[in-house]
Amino acid sequence: MRGGYRVPMHGPVLARPLVEPLGEEEENEHKFVDRECYEFNPALRPVWNDRHCEHCRHYLTARCRHLDEFLDDVEDLTPE
Repeated sequence: MRGGYRVPMHGPVLARPLVEPLGEEEENEHKFVDRECYEFNPALRPVWNDRHCEHCRHYLTARCRHLDEFLDDVEDLTPE
């Protein structure tokens, strides 16, 4: 039985961009990480406990002390 084999034409798939973000983007990257009020959400897998606010049990809830700051950040992304 004869079969064909095709070599994939794409290159390797990278998990992150080759160019590191600069300036304001880099500052925002650490904006919602490692806050003093962080409390891991036990509904998530333990490997996700990276101290990012989005994995906090209070993220986007009324119990979050920084809710206004999160909402302001979301408003910045809405088109005008």
